[in-house]
Order: sequence, then structure tokens, then C-alpha cells
Amino acid sequence: MISLVLFKATFVVLIKIYITMNYIIKKASLEDLDETAELFNLYRVFYRQESDVEKGKAFLKERFLNSESDIFLAVADGKAVGFVQLYKLFHYTQLQKQWLLSDLFVHPDYRGKGISVALIDRSKQWCEETGACGLMLETEKTNDIGNTLYPRCGFEYDGLHNYYHWWKQR
Repeated sequence: MISLVLFKATFVVLIKIYITMNYIIKKASLEDLDETAELFNLYRVFYRQESDVEKGKAFLKERFLNSESDIFLAVADGKAVGFVQLYKLFHYTQLQKQWLLSDLFVHPDYRGKGISVALIDRSKQWCEETGACGLMLETEKTNDIGNTLYPRCGFEYDGLHNYYHWWKQR
């Protein structure tokens, strides 16, 4: 009976490993620009921006060429299906580098498979690899998926600060 329970537990673990191993997370490079730009465009459309793959591609190319952000891609079925983009910041109280998790997106066909959690976990690992104190992010109050996901991934809601922005006149 014990060996059957042990076998069953081992089988469940192996199934979970298989399910999470059907995609990989890799650091994106200029070679991944086209696939990254397609996902970035879908992400921007999600936030009610007009579709413009070429403009997004030019934006990302500049980030790659100037080493201004780090992007990790989730690849499944031989194609990029999700990404996270991180920008370096510096934290005034920690007196350390930190990363802004600026953009996180998983193609709708691949949601619910743990890919967004894996991208966040890779971002946390990137903090360790780069000596950063942590991650920060902001999301719209209406982003129900994100506002459920982030606390589940260990992020704490910061109700102490107000975030403002200023845009120059065009």
C-alpha cells in the first residue's frame, strides 16, 4: 500500500513537471525582435493602444541596442508566447538596484498554463543574478488578472504611496 501511494505521488510530480516543461523561458536578444514585437503589440492593444507592430518593433530594437531593458520570452510549440520586460531602477531606501517589471504578457491561447508565474519567477531570479533588491510594478486597477496574480506571486500591495505621471505636451 505504501509503495502504491509513493508511486502515485511520484506520478503526480512527474505529470506536473511535464506540464511545466512544455515551454522554456529564455533571455531575448535582437534575434528575437520580430516575435517579441508581435507579442508587444498584442500587449499594447490589451491596454487600448492602436495596433502598430512596426512602431513597437522600433521601440524594442532601441531597447535592445542600447541595453536599456532586459526581456525574457516564454517559448512554447516553437514560438514566443509570452514575455516580461524589466527596466533598471535604483531604490532610495534600500540604496540598491531594483528592477521595474514594466510589461508582462502571455498570449491568450497560452494563459492558464503557469507561464506568467514562470516569467515572474525568472524575473525574481534575474534580481538574484544582478544583485538587485527586488522588483516593483504597477498595474491598472481594472487589471483583474494581474491584481490577482501579483499577490499570489509574493508581491505586496503598496497602499502608502500615490503614483503620478507627467507627460510633455505634444
